[in-house]
Amino acid sequence: MGLIGLIGLISLIGLFSCENKQPVDPPKTDTVTVVDTVFVPDTIRVTDTVPQVDTLFVDTVVPVTLNCVCPPYLGSGDTVAIISPSYYTPMTTINSACNVLRNWGFVPVVAPNVGKVVDGKYGGTPEERASDFLWAWNDPSIKAIICSRGGYGSIQLIDLLSLDELKEQSKWLVGYSDISTFHGLLNRAGVMSIHGTMATFFPSGSTGVNCTMMRDLLLGQVPQYVLPVHGQNIYGTASGILVGGNVCTFAPNVGTIADATLGQDLILFVEEVGESMHNIDRQLRILQLNGVFDRCKGVILGEFANCGTDFTDENGNTMSVEKMIHRMIAPYGIPLLCGFPAGHGNTNLPLVMGAPVTINVNGLSPTVTFDIPGNRYVVNTSRIAAPERPLNERLRLAGKIE
Repeated sequence: MGLIGLIGLISLIGLFSCENKQPVDPPKTDTVTVVDTVFVPDTIRVTDTVPQVDTLFVDTVVPVTLNCVCPPYLGSGDTVAIISPSYYTPMTTINSACNVLRNWGFVPVVAPNVGKVVDGKYGGTPEERASDFLWAWNDPSIKAIICSRGGYGSIQLIDLLSLDELKEQSKWLVGYSDISTFHGLLNRAGVMSIHGTMATFFPSGSTGVNCTMMRDLLLGQVPQYVLPVHGQNIYGTASGILVGGNVCTFAPNVGTIADATLGQDLILFVEEVGESMHNIDRQLRILQLNGVFDRCKGVILGEFANCGTDFTDENGNTMSVEKMIHRMIAPYGIPLLCGFPAGHGNTNLPLVMGAPVTINVNGLSPTVTFDIPGNRYVVNTSRIAAPERPLNERLRLAGKIE
């Protein structure tokens, strides 16, 4: 067989062999590619070695400037609106509150949806409650807004409101508890507001210190507070913009347009009612992990009415909420002022949210001073006592119990 014949025979044998082989799977290049895709998370597993996700988030936070105007103070004959942006208030209570406002020399008006009850609790749908607020906010004849009560529901209105619209007006809004959301909104919009007693408390306490000091503040009488020394205070002097309120209300607002803790050089005010210590700790950790304490110059603690005693100290003794917070604040090297009589206790003295404030925490007579226009007068809080209000009533109005 010649060379050409040999080559042909080899080719024929190869062809025959290929045709009779079992099919061979092609190289799994595509499968390998898919596997690579599947394992992309593993290739990004460097994030597993960077547990500082919260730190990375904090680094991306862009603080805002809080430069709030002081709304005009009221005079005799000015119109004051009552709204119910959270839980509803019976009209009998609203009418009694209107009588108190008349006795104070104001002209009361009631928002269109006040008195409504939705889902057994709310003072209207979110849209109705937002509409009532905007009705009062945008009416130039209304000089101040007083909320009827707290409870729950203000967070439902955040995405129905606009900071640009709120910036168009400047007037006082009064409330506390769930109304802390509105303090955040207004302070972000550049308007001061009053953390103080609400219309529900007017009928039974119109001559008490909570109501009269709030009324006097609306009229331009600005208190300078002197407090007793508290064992969990951290000494120091600090100035900043006062923000905060009820912590279970404002902490969940972090990152929204109602988040005034995005401001810089803050004095943070915190109070709570009917919550366990671990839940208070949880809310404060939300703030801490979002860099709020890094932006604080000082902290004021208000009342922690009927809050838990579920933690103990190193000696096995029941730990106070103030001590728990002291431990959290101490590493920041900022002053801590404990025991300010505001919140859900019997005494609820007014505070101007969004205002420049200075705290001087010392071993003799700590002070809280607002740097705003008005006629100043000194209030020694150790000499003030408000009438006793049943705890169950305070918890009910705060939405903690039925």
